[in-house]
Amino acid sequence: MLIRVLGSRLRSHRRPIGLLVLLQLVQTSATLFLPTLNADIIDNGVVKGDTDYILRFGGLMLAVSVVQIVCNIGAVFLGARTAAALGRDLRGAVFDRVQSFSAREVGQFGSPSLITRTTNDVQQVQMVVLMSFTLMVTAPIMCVGGIVLALGQDVPLSAVLLAVVPVLGVSVMLLVRQLRPLFRTMQERLDGVNRVLREQITGVRVIRAFVKDEYERQRFHGANADLTHVQLRTGQLLAAMFPIVMTVVNGSSVAVVWFGAHRIDSGAMQIGALTAFLAYLMQIVMAVMMATFMFMSVPRAEVCAERIQEVLDTGSSVVPPSAPVRKLGRHGRLELRGAGFGYPGAEAPVLRGVDLVARPGETTAVIGSTGSGKSTLLGLVPRLFDATEGTVLVDGEDVRTLAPELLAKTVGLVPQRPYLFSGTIASNLRYGRPDASDEQLWRALEVAQAREFVERMEGGLQAEISQGGSNVSGGQRQRLAIARLLVHRPEIYLFDDSFSALDYATDAALRAALAAETAEATVVIVAQRVATIRDADRILVLDEGSVVGTGRHHELMADNETYREIVLSQLTEQEAASGARAAAAPPTTRPAPSRTGGEANEMSGA
Repeated sequence: MLIRVLGSRLRSHRRPIGLLVLLQLVQTSATLFLPTLNADIIDNGVVKGDTDYILRFGGLMLAVSVVQIVCNIGAVFLGARTAAALGRDLRGAVFDRVQSFSAREVGQFGSPSLITRTTNDVQQVQMVVLMSFTLMVTAPIMCVGGIVLALGQDVPLSAVLLAVVPVLGVSVMLLVRQLRPLFRTMQERLDGVNRVLREQITGVRVIRAFVKDEYERQRFHGANADLTHVQLRTGQLLAAMFPIVMTVVNGSSVAVVWFGAHRIDSGAMQIGALTAFLAYLMQIVMAVMMATFMFMSVPRAEVCAERIQEVLDTGSSVVPPSAPVRKLGRHGRLELRGAGFGYPGAEAPVLRGVDLVARPGETTAVIGSTGSGKSTLLGLVPRLFDATEGTVLVDGEDVRTLAPELLAKTVGLVPQRPYLFSGTIASNLRYGRPDASDEQLWRALEVAQAREFVERMEGGLQAEISQGGSNVSGGQRQRLAIARLLVHRPEIYLFDDSFSALDYATDAALRAALAAETAEATVVIVAQRVATIRDADRILVLDEGSVVGTGRHHELMADNETYREIVLSQLTEQEAASGARAAAAPPTTRPAPSRTGGEANEMSGA
């Protein structure tokens, strides 16, 4: 898998890789040539006392050393640059693929794992590529060249190499065989640590509210201990590799000196040849050591490459249309025909047989108990995931045939848990419409009942927002998210329980202002709070993924037991009856927009 990943990503870098290999070849050749020159200087210069010979060949050695250094610098520069480019390309490819995922695929991998694969896994592959360019290209050339040149110095003494190289190779391979499964486990345990840490940072308020600090500390300790155990076992195997290699190296050096001394004593070998042979032996051993470094990293990189390729090979269940519709005739009509959705392998679908028509100028509400599929229903419209049965139509066109940019322009969603990006209030509001003016931003804030608290913040529109909007309350996050949608100005507004963190006064004022602002648009509201949706033109009641009632508030109160139970769990019989009479009355003019801070009674949203 590592070869597959590298082969597909390094094709565009063939020229620098070719130049790098050439530089490494020259550099290694120069390294191998130096001991031969040194032996020649000893035998023909030092032993014979020929100073001129020593200076002449010493200068040649210096020139070869300069060539070696220059080529090595160039090779390392090209290797580092190519490896960095590979890391950039892999991160970009993984990011692009994850961006195309639907909620189903994101849930399949999990956010912590996707983060690890995009960062740590890519970094491991990048490091192996860098080591390959700087070490692995050199190692085989140096090993083979060292053996050939050592044979040229003295053939009988080279018999030592027949014992050294196989022992080193077998030792390394046995250790690598045990390392590979450990590296896979290590990456999975790293995912676990990231997951626990992410949950604890995100849910710190809940942890403190329930005084679960000690429980979460033990939970993190367990995940951390699991990772530490695997890392210790891996470290023990890696630590054993170096003593084994060095024992073989030192033993072979002693053997060379011992047998070499006897051959020199018998006149079969010169002192310079023994010196060169020892140098070549060390170069061969260094080549094996470099290969050892590679073998230490390759198993982990191979596991990381498999995890990266797993993401790249996973297709999204939300596929862009091959011949997209780029223009709609009507404006804002939303229709679901027998729509359903089920997760792969689930015992029962989340939604089944849902029929719904939402028209421009009307407000359609969806209500139901927790887990009845309300949020899933809204998610089908902007294609957070595709319906597994039936169709979802916008202006008569199946959403699966619409160009993504057209769908995003037509449909706007405020999710159940609104998210703000790090930056400023202005940058968040302009997220869907970068060219919006400050006047349009203030207007959207006013409708969303957010202008008052934004004006109080230092900097106003330029006030800083932390990642996730952690420096504002839950109600303020919801209102800023609604303002962001109002700046975008889609034709279909989807609100997924987007008023839950607001007090009743702010909720009422916001809905009144919103009604005037979205008078010609289609509005679909999912809510748990009956007061938020009882004035809607149409209410859809969901129960366990199926539609069990459709109508206005007074109609459902009269003949739908599920809706009646939901209402009476929040309102008294008298309040529900008065609401039903008001809903049954002929519609009057839409309420004028109004503003209220509502900060004193606002729920924190924690």
